[in-house]
Amino acid sequence: MMESLPTLLLATAYAPPVSYFVKLYEYVAGTIALEGCEHYIKQSYRNRCRILGPNGVQSLTIPVELPAGTKTPIREVRISDHGEWRHLHAQALRTAYGASPFFEFYADELMPFYERRYTYLWDFNAELLQTLLAQLQLDLDWCTTMDFLPPQSAEATSECCDLRYALSPKQAAPLPGVQLRPYYQLHLERMGFVEDLSILDLLFEMGPEALLVLRDSLQA
Repeated sequence: MMESLPTLLLATAYAPPVSYFVKLYEYVAGTIALEGCEHYIKQSYRNRCRILGPNGVQSLTIPVELPAGTKTPIREVRISDHGEWRHLHAQALRTAYGASPFFEFYADELMPFYERRYTYLWDFNAELLQTLLAQLQLDLDWCTTMDFLPPQSAEATSECCDLRYALSPKQAAPLPGVQLRPYYQLHLERMGFVEDLSILDLLFEMGPEALLVLRDSLQA
């Protein structure tokens, strides 16, 4: 068993929402752990992200295979080749952000994720997370839990901030200590600002200033 709770505890996620990265920024000097021993949870950010296309918010979902059904450990969830999802996701990102200020700057490192064949969702998410952290110039280390820790309160405590189950695409609930700062979006005048989309939205729209948005989204 782990001797002590990590400072920040998160679930794995596919190109996670901006608020996820705000918390990473907050705990950059602390201990950060991703839950590696839970069972897979359907309809969550674990295999889904939200982007902003010309017609509004669009969900991109990675199809998965669950060898043990609903009891499949998160690190054993396999990526399915069903429906040519790689091509569809890459095309959706190009359509949504091709005209954004920084799409071309970051696309060369991100588009190969939709060409490689990953067996496990965990590996895909982990490697994509590392690339996104590098592009954001957010220098931090994270580890993987080795045992499942019973759910803690989603509120920050002196020992741990457990946010594994606090973020859901089905309900927009602000994370503790986060007040997202609006930023430029390509369709801002027509649609208004849409908050807490995938970090890809912030990265493609704001580029190097994305880190400042994360910083300014932290409540004092």
